[in-house]
Amino acid sequence: MNRAYKFLLRPTKQQVGVLTRMLRDHCALYNAALQERRDAYAHPSKTRIRYGDQSAQLKEIRAFDPERQGCWSFSSQQATLRRLDKAFQAFFCRVKAGRRPGHPRFKGVGHFDTVVFPRDGDGCRWDSTPADTVTRVRFQGVGHVRVHRHRPVKGRVKTIGIKREGDRWFVVLSCDRVPAEPLEPTGRVAGIDMGVASFLTTSEGEHVDNPRFLKRAADRLAEAQRDLARFPGRVKATNRTRKHTAAGARVARLYAKVRRQRLDHHHKSALDLVRRFDAIAHERLNIAGMARAPAPKPDPENNGVFLANGAAAKAGLNKSITDAGWGVFLGILAYKAASAGRVLVPVNARNTSRTCPREACGHTSADNRPTQEKFRCTRCGFTGHADRVGAINVGIRAGLVLPVA
Repeated sequence: MNRAYKFLLRPTKQQVGVLTRMLRDHCALYNAALQERRDAYAHPSKTRIRYGDQSAQLKEIRAFDPERQGCWSFSSQQATLRRLDKAFQAFFCRVKAGRRPGHPRFKGVGHFDTVVFPRDGDGCRWDSTPADTVTRVRFQGVGHVRVHRHRPVKGRVKTIGIKREGDRWFVVLSCDRVPAEPLEPTGRVAGIDMGVASFLTTSEGEHVDNPRFLKRAADRLAEAQRDLARFPGRVKATNRTRKHTAAGARVARLYAKVRRQRLDHHHKSALDLVRRFDAIAHERLNIAGMARAPAPKPDPENNGVFLANGAAAKAGLNKSITDAGWGVFLGILAYKAASAGRVLVPVNARNTSRTCPREACGHTSADNRPTQEKFRCTRCGFTGHADRVGAINVGIRAGLVLPVA
């Protein structure tokens, strides 16, 4: 199986400057290639440029600008061009499907944070063995950078990526031939229901609290963003520019901390489920649709007037959904289950919390859930916690949990 490992880098101050310059130069290459494609498409001939055409120009580009482009790995520059090509492939797929296209955009230096080396040993080298006490990774043009390797790397390292998150640097290893580590059977199965009041609820009635990390940091983020707004980015004064940079770094650090806290919670919750259950059923959620703002409601009697559509109330729910991070959690749960030899079954989420779980009933109605937490079947009178009822129904649909007698 495949697995990705992410480790914190410990670069020197000089190496940080070189790594920043590498990202900047790759960003310039990406934007130049994007501009070339836009110009070709805008030409009356509608010429379409592909990855192969731009990759063939790399030799000339490196020879013309040896200080900015010629000093970096050829393969990593090809990977940057492939990244742009994938963006255009997705763009044309959206056009053909009749969806909102979303044309590929130019990248700002502060938003281009990743460089990928397609093969270990080509412009980069992962210098590590299981017995190493000090691990280093070597990048062309940068040198050997220390790595905080907090766990052993298993399998064969295929690709190596370098990623900047705020003021931190990480190396991301993509490995194949990683051996699975199946856990001992427990004889237990469960359905889980994702929620906002509780992060998840199992069919056995266990609740995992929703930590709401973004909500906890809301006051500090608001204060940091107010400081950032006081110093606009496009100013000439050096002192104001310095303050703008510091305020922006503070906002980035706060968001990075929230993200790390959320990931830590997801990993621990998923590992707990995988260790305790042989098979787990979960809802197949359309998270993007659930977090979408409601459509406006025009007033048929007054032109240009819109009726109330509950957008303000829905905005709070949307923020809670994105703060919970269900999609990231389910992805983590999927790969942990595959590594441990567990079974993960996604099911249709429609009406799972509105259907009576009793075998003799099965009545579905919106009236069965009068409140957020309470479930009461209007036909048979069955009562229970709405989230647990949803988890039971998820398990029933997956064929893992028996209906309530």
